[in-house]
Amino acid sequence: MDNYRPAPGTPLEELETPCLVVDLDAVENNYRAVADTYRGKVCQMRQHTKNIKSPTLARMQIRIGGAHDGVCTAKLSEAEVMVEHGITDVLIPNQVVTADKIARLCALQRQGDVKVCVDSRENVEDLSEIAESHGVKIGVLIEVDTSMGRAGVRSVDAGVELAKLAESLPGVDFRGVMSHQHLDDYVDNESRVLRAREYVERCVVVKHAIEAEGIAVEVVSSGETFSYDAAADVEGVTEVEGGTYALMGTSYDYMEEFQVANKVLSTIVSTPEPGVAVCDAGTRALSQPGGPFSVEGMPGVTVETLHDDHAVLRSDGGSDFEVGQQVLLLPWYQDMLVNRWDIYVAVRDGVVEEVWDIPARGCAQ
Repeated sequence: MDNYRPAPGTPLEELETPCLVVDLDAVENNYRAVADTYRGKVCQMRQHTKNIKSPTLARMQIRIGGAHDGVCTAKLSEAEVMVEHGITDVLIPNQVVTADKIARLCALQRQGDVKVCVDSRENVEDLSEIAESHGVKIGVLIEVDTSMGRAGVRSVDAGVELAKLAESLPGVDFRGVMSHQHLDDYVDNESRVLRAREYVERCVVVKHAIEAEGIAVEVVSSGETFSYDAAADVEGVTEVEGGTYALMGTSYDYMEEFQVANKVLSTIVSTPEPGVAVCDAGTRALSQPGGPFSVEGMPGVTVETLHDDHAVLRSDGGSDFEVGQQVLLLPWYQDMLVNRWDIYVAVRDGVVEEVWDIPARGCAQ
């Protein structure tokens, strides 16, 4: 663990680098955008903590508004962290299938309302048997594959049959349906909204089919950052599992209402030739899932290559480099970046305001 914890009041330029900073004005802007979108609507945000790994950030959205009092987590271990920190309404939008993990899920259920997604008869039966033996009842939602091509039932009939099974078994409590979507490429805003509605409505179709069998559907959890606004206008959707919007990355720059809030502060340690600089943050501090980092406030500067502990920057001539100069690197996507760090250094107006632990980092089980 990294023991470096700068004191509140420390100027940005005095921070040790590399350092993961959170721009408080930016993250609050992002949370207010969600609160404004969902104000007065049935649909609310259920923030996905796989992106932030932080109960502190999750509670910030809950406090600002437009959100349920709970979160969703990618993994059971993440759910355990959230419950331990007082966020007890948790949805795991993935499958938990092994006996040891189901037993952990049962133990967690005694501390809160923890729900899990299913897409197979075998999993529902195992959840039922183990939960009954532990004297608890596990909430289940049926995952519907609407575009991802990974987990989830592939037909309406399969969803209905699983709902009937869950309704008939002890130890499980059928709660609803869930889906996740992905936008392969952004064309324009109209196309984004149309694609989002198309995907989300596929999940709602399963809800209606289950209700036609006389089974109540309490939760329809569908949507994410690219579809957060469109999903809220689809009748029947009760919650959106947004994650990226909180801290953002440059891959979502078409969502202009959100700002990049997570940045890695780095120091230039070498200028080996004109227009080239080497800074002290590489893949061990950054990661690079899917796209390059960019440099804040330095047009024409690109991150040319990443090494373990260094990044090579190149300027097209519009920016000069100096040894000792600080730069702020903006991620293309933040999940793996956040998972590299023990703390967020929360900064406002160039000064440290708070330091937050990231207790869910490394939760892969």
